[in-house]
Amino acid sequence: MESSAAVAALAALAHETRLAAFRLLVAAGPEGLAAGSVADGLGLAPATLSFHLAHLRQAGLVRVRRDGRSLIYSVDFAAMAAMVAFLTENCCGGADCGLPAARVREEAAP
Repeated sequence: MESSAAVAALAALAHETRLAAFRLLVAAGPEGLAAGSVADGLGLAPATLSFHLAHLRQAGLVRVRRDGRSLIYSVDFAAMAAMVAFLTENCCGGADCGLPAARVREEAAP
């Protein structure tokens, strides 16, 4: 992951509502959630939620697909793993320090 992509992802997550939406979608797993379910889960108006989900999409952390009349949002888990790998890339100078950084780096590798 390039620094600019990491900055965009972290900036998108640096808002309480977007972070809550992202965490809700992480918990939902790869199948994601309908926009209405996300709005209900967070107690947000649809327009407010749309604004925040657009930021997460623009940062490459969230994907959207249409299912009939519903928009289904899901986390791009590869992008999330790449961000975590970027953050932990030099963890403990490459030594095994017991943190899962090495495993995350391996999973994020192309």
